[in-house]
Amino acid sequence: MTDEVSENHKPAQKGWIERIGQMMGNEPQDREDLLAILREAEGKHLFDKYALKMLEGVLQVSEQRARDVMVPRKKMIVLKKDASLADIYPTVIEYGHSRFPVISEDKSEVVGVLLAKDLLSYALSGNNIKVEELMRMVKVVPESKRLNVLLKEFRENRSHMAIVVDEYGAVAGIVTIEDVLEQIVGEIEDEHDYEGEEYITQRKDDEFVVQALTPLEDFNDYFSAEFDTEEFDTVGGFIVGRLEHMPKKGEKVKEGRFRFEVLRADGRCVHLLKLKINENKKTKP
Repeated sequence: MTDEVSENHKPAQKGWIERIGQMMGNEPQDREDLLAILREAEGKHLFDKYALKMLEGVLQVSEQRARDVMVPRKKMIVLKKDASLADIYPTVIEYGHSRFPVISEDKSEVVGVLLAKDLLSYALSGNNIKVEELMRMVKVVPESKRLNVLLKEFRENRSHMAIVVDEYGAVAGIVTIEDVLEQIVGEIEDEHDYEGEEYITQRKDDEFVVQALTPLEDFNDYFSAEFDTEEFDTVGGFIVGRLEHMPKKGEKVKEGRFRFEVLRADGRCVHLLKLKINENKKTKP
C-alpha cells in the first residue's frame, strides 16, 4: 500500500529554472561561465536552441552600444521641416516607415520626428500644412549609450526612435527600438523593409560598412579585390569560412589589406560588417 501511494504521489517534475539553478551549483564568476551553463542546459534539452539564442542576445545587448546597431546618417530617410505634406507623401508611401527624422537644412541637423500616423487626419482634408507643424520632439543619445539602458529609456518614455550623435554632437545616425530588439530575437523583417539599400557605405576614406549579404563579385569590383567567388558567394560567407564558426559581434578577420569587424550578428547569421582598408599593404587577398 505504501509503495502504491508513493508511486501515485511522485513530486511534480521540476521546472527548468529550478533545474538550471541546481546545475549552476556555485555561482558563475563571469559572463562566460554563465553562457557555458546556459549552453549546457540547452544541451540537456532544458530549453530549445531559439531560447538559448535569445538569452545570449539579452547578455549581448548589455555590452553593445547605440553605434553598433544604428542606421548611419548616409542611409537615413529624412523629411525637410519646411516641406508641405503634399511634397512628402511620395516618400512616406515609397519607404513605408512609421517614423521619419525631420531635418532643417541638412542631415547634420535633425530637429524632430514625424509619425506617419499623424498624417492620416490630413491626408484627405486638403489642409496642406508644413512638416514642422506636425513633427514631434525626438530623443537624442550618444553613440556610446548601452543598448540595455537605451531599451529601458525607450520603454519608460514610450518612444521608438532616437537620434544618435557623435562625440562632437553631430548626427551619426538613428536607432529604433526594433534595432535593439533584433539583437535579442533576431532580424525582424516586414513588408516595408527596404531591399534597395546599398551593400557598401563609405564612412571615412579608409572605413566602410558592408552588408554581409554583399555578393563577393560586387565586393571585388568595388575594391579591386580578388576574393575567391567559387568558394564563397557573399562577404558574410567569406567571414564565416575564415572563422570556421558563426561569428559574434566584435570578432575580426584580417585578409591582405582588408580588416573586417563584425558589427551585427544574432547567432544565426551575420548581418553587418565594418571594413578598414590599409592602402599601404600591397598584398592581394
